[in-house]
Amino acid sequence: MRLSTRIALVVAAVVPLLVLAGGALLLRLVADDLHAQQDAHLRDRAAAVGPAATALLRTMTKDRAAAEQARQRMLFTSALDVGIRLTGPHGTVSGGPQPGASVRLPAAGTKPILVTVWAGGVRWRVLATPLTGSGHGVTGTLWLMSPGTATQTQLRFVRRRVIAAALLTAPLAGALAWAAAARAARPLRLLQRRAGGLDPRTSAVRLDHTPTGVVEVDDLARTLQTVLARYDEQAARTTEALATARSFAATASHELRNPLMSVGTNLDILTGHPHLPEAERAEVLDDLRREHGRVLGLLVMLRALAEGDLVEAEAFGPVDLADVVHQGACDLRRRHPGADVEVRADSGLVVRGWEQGLRSVVDNLLANALVHGHEAGRPAQVEVSAHGARDEHGPVAVLTVGDRGPGIPPAARAAVFERFHRRPDSPGSGLGLTLVAQQTVLHGGRITVQDRPDGPGTRFEVRLPLTGAGDTAAATLPQLRRDWLTADFGRSQTFHKERS
Repeated sequence: MRLSTRIALVVAAVVPLLVLAGGALLLRLVADDLHAQQDAHLRDRAAAVGPAATALLRTMTKDRAAAEQARQRMLFTSALDVGIRLTGPHGTVSGGPQPGASVRLPAAGTKPILVTVWAGGVRWRVLATPLTGSGHGVTGTLWLMSPGTATQTQLRFVRRRVIAAALLTAPLAGALAWAAAARAARPLRLLQRRAGGLDPRTSAVRLDHTPTGVVEVDDLARTLQTVLARYDEQAARTTEALATARSFAATASHELRNPLMSVGTNLDILTGHPHLPEAERAEVLDDLRREHGRVLGLLVMLRALAEGDLVEAEAFGPVDLADVVHQGACDLRRRHPGADVEVRADSGLVVRGWEQGLRSVVDNLLANALVHGHEAGRPAQVEVSAHGARDEHGPVAVLTVGDRGPGIPPAARAAVFERFHRRPDSPGSGLGLTLVAQQTVLHGGRITVQDRPDGPGTRFEVRLPLTGAGDTAAATLPQLRRDWLTADFGRSQTFHKERS
């Protein structure tokens, strides 16, 4: 059933009830007014009849028939349209409309009283007035009686009019209510047609609503727009997650194929030649360990990249960059006691970030400097610093990691952040610097590759916005195209990095 029909039925049922209720109240007020007029008329007649009734009582005490009859005519004439009954010591005189003789009239006290009596289904108002005149025996009671026939007739007339009005307003109110409700529901029907024509599975068109001025309809439209936006967001996240998972599987299978084939070949050699000379056997086992380490490193880096692709803005919070730098340096010294690691980090460098991602940035830059940043025959020397600065984007925290290796030619710096890019003699997976670039972008930062200012070597510089500088990471994260594991990485991600 349509909303307009429901409203019409409700109005058609409620309006007659309201009319009847109002009519009942009106009927009550009219009855009170008519009864008050009837009582006032009785009081007026009592004031007019009183002297004549007293004179009649006085005449009755003198036993003069002619004078008594004359006084009776005067009494009945002054009573007009009300019934009258006069009782005194010498008899009773009555005339005009009266209830039956069996109806008991009220006894008069010291003051006039008004009462209601019923006779034959007719309501009578009776005014009892005590009379006292000059002379002996001039006392009595005067009753004036007025039937309620006229009053009841008028009340029946009003009652019929109220019922007729209620019966007439039922269909009329229903029709008017249906027309008004249909007009008022028009914006809702238009919204329903617009929303019913949307199919998020086949079209990217979304609800376009122009405010109608009807608060409920506009609120419903905003709610639908919010629901559709959330649907789009969840669908995009699902699609992104599926693409990441597929890309992860394809990338992992491609990159793991060669080391696993090498492992299989070495296992075939050991199985097929159980009496292999010890030197050759040791060489095969060493190759197996090397390929095993490469497979393990690839899996760890691929997992880290996948986590970076799926991280949400809720994971970001205040992080002290100096603490992250010191922790990374301590871990590097523990794993490589011979490395020379110099750390300079200012305190109070709080950035809005994902602590695990920032730790990946520091760890991979340190590992890269340790592997590639030393001269032959000399221990690695790694310089790490973190300090505050200000550039065209506002206050930033600057993280630098330098080494004393051969350096990176300017023409080759654009490729160091690409997936699986590594030197032929590198023991790494080729994903470390890719992970660094990914996390830098996710944190709203910029990374550059530079020469060391005081000698040969390479320096990586990462600039991250400090807390309060617009919260860039939180604002940027939802809009990033996170395709670090997809095939078009080299083309789609180039705009994220400053390259020199």
